[in-house]
Amino acid sequence: MKSKNIAIAGEITPSKTIIPLISRLKELDKEEKLNFKINKIIGLYHGESSKSLLETCCDETYDIGEGRRGEKKNSNAKLAYLISKDIIKAFNAIRGKNIDLLITAGNAGDVRKAIVAANLLKIPVIHIEQDIYNPIEVISYANIVTVPEADYKEFLERNYSLKNVVNIKGYPMVKYLSDYINEGNLKDKEDIYAEYGVKDFVLLVLGGDLKDQDIEPLIRSVEELNLKVLIAPYRFDRNMVKDTVISPNVKVLDQYVDLLSYINASSALIYAAGMGMTIEAAYFNKPSIKIEGFHTRHASVDLAHMLNIPIVSIDQIPDAYEGLSQIDFDNSGKLLKNAEESIEELVKIVIEFDKNKFKKSGFGSTKNIWNSRKEFR
Repeated sequence: MKSKNIAIAGEITPSKTIIPLISRLKELDKEEKLNFKINKIIGLYHGESSKSLLETCCDETYDIGEGRRGEKKNSNAKLAYLISKDIIKAFNAIRGKNIDLLITAGNAGDVRKAIVAANLLKIPVIHIEQDIYNPIEVISYANIVTVPEADYKEFLERNYSLKNVVNIKGYPMVKYLSDYINEGNLKDKEDIYAEYGVKDFVLLVLGGDLKDQDIEPLIRSVEELNLKVLIAPYRFDRNMVKDTVISPNVKVLDQYVDLLSYINASSALIYAAGMGMTIEAAYFNKPSIKIEGFHTRHASVDLAHMLNIPIVSIDQIPDAYEGLSQIDFDNSGKLLKNAEESIEELVKIVIEFDKNKFKKSGFGSTKNIWNSRKEFR
């Protein structure tokens, strides 16, 4: 039986989509139910935070550069130079590792570098797509692209001319959350209450749908609630956020904390982020508000509507909180069942994968996606 080396690439949230698949493949490998033996799982990361997560399921990890989120906007020429430099680093990182298959998720630069490097080395690619409306352009050079719903398959085929799009009928990340919690990884609620001196608090998460100039008006809006609020600065400098706070009701957490534990301990959630945070809000069944970001079309927006999570502008937060209701429990309850089924669909794809059967979509699709992403640059 042939043995395979499988590489994976994704930032923090996308990695949570891939890890349940790798765990399931390892289970089946032990039970000798795969048509190959797993030799190594190799993680490709850019940034220490994603490295630490990938290390939980990988035999080896390799640095393929740093992310540039939050840096000033570059000219097209400078951007092309930086992307080329990153691709060379990714190429050198994976060359000679005898990788048989690359699995990617997300729409950040790590996916771009990994897929282009894999293509240069003639390594086949399976990409798990969740953002839908704003994918990374090089998924056109993946052999297979998966989506969580049938409508999204049609959208990618119609708008981007993508081939070999497969509906896996769910979000694998939900299984990651279930496993993480069942393994006892959450911080005790009482410890959080004692540390911050609050028992009933709103958690505000400053994610990727915000810009620096949004922070002050957002904090002013949240201070109007006159409630205890803990802010997770996440993508923004903690000192800058702390200096913006006026109300004694509002406290700022450390730069990076175990967000799942704080969501679990909170009474309600306000967040400016995408799919990962929307799935987490649903899994914990927390009354939530999603802050309207620059991605007005996004799969996380679709999911938020389905779950009865209001999507509002910063100045609308006080009114929205006053009328806040529970998440749609029926739809949130289906997420785990669908996630488990989606992982089995992915396993089937990996087992039956034949790179000669699945041709890449190519340059025409790349151009379509690139042009559609202009509004976000």
